Amino acid sequence: MEAVFGLLLVLIGVSCGVETYCDARMDKAQCYGALGGAVNIQLITQTTQDKIYRLVRNNKLILDVRNNVVRITDESVQNRASFTVSNGTFRMSNIKTTDDAEYLFSILNGNGVELKQHKLQMSVQVPVSSPKLSSKCLSHGERRVSCTVEGDSPQYSWTLDGHTLMDTGLLSGNNETNNITLKLGLSGQLVCLVKNHVSHDSVNMNLSICEGFIHISCTLSNGTYVSEWVLEANNTLVCVKPTTTTTAPTTTTTMVYIAGSLSAVVILLVVVVGVYCAQMKKKTSKAQDIEDEQDITYADVRFLKRQGRPKEKREETEVEYGQVKVSGGGRQTVETVDDDCVYAKVKRN
Repeated sequence: MEAVFGLLLVLIGVSCGVETYCDARMDKAQCYGALGGAVNIQLITQTTQDKIYRLVRNNKLILDVRNNVVRITDESVQNRASFTVSNGTFRMSNIKTTDDAEYLFSILNGNGVELKQHKLQMSVQVPVSSPKLSSKCLSHGERRVSCTVEGDSPQYSWTLDGHTLMDTGLLSGNNETNNITLKLGLSGQLVCLVKNHVSHDSVNMNLSICEGFIHISCTLSNGTYVSEWVLEANNTLVCVKPTTTTTAPTTTTTMVYIAGSLSAVVILLVVVVGVYCAQMKKKTSKAQDIEDEQDITYADVRFLKRQGRPKEKREETEVEYGQVKVSGGGRQTVETVDDDCVYAKVKRN
């Protein structure tokens, strides 16, 4: 009993955020509301001040609008119902099971004479819970799958790898039941979709071949070509050509192959770029070395008087040059001097 009560509380908690809409401007409209949720029912496109609008449930007046003044007359909905005169919409929140009933909407003139009326049926449903999948392999390799869900009037549908699961892939059941039996050989992403009039949800699983079964595709000794699934432990087929033993590829395996190929391409690109950068760096370094070889430094260059030379009218002046550096691609031309020169400590950097 406690488990049932707890489950009911969970379902009500899930439905609190569910809000539905219903166009009830035509007679005999069918509306749905989620238990614990809210519903917006459009009764009329636009109201006018010279008319009276009434909504009755179970022969009891719950809404009365006169001169665009709204009155909620039933205490059971007084704190959770409202009416918008600008668009003629009646809103009811925190829906209860007692709200599941037939409603009668009437339009009267200012004197209370009925001009028009139409009925609507309000049905309250418990939203579907999050579905759960379970599977079991059978003796011949088939797989039985069950989709379990809580809620009112759930409707089921199945897809495999994004495509509707056809009856040809089913050994029993159909695409609209919660229990199906899949034929041997099917694999991929299996999805169970569940819905009712107030909510929907889905669950998926990676479907694989039952363990122990292999697929044989070969030519037998009698010349017959076979392609079928067999239980490996009981396999008696003798092939002339080597037997091809495979399992059906899954979506996950395919994605792994694609990811591996992309990784290899990225690594190759990184290697190529690295080699190119290394070559460019070598060329730049070599060019810099050649340029550096052309830089010449002259240091401690002096002109000295030669001993014993006859004096001339103009006395030679001793000149000292220190650390003169010439840089550039070409060599500098140095003018010769008539006087004898002594060069000392000439260095090349």
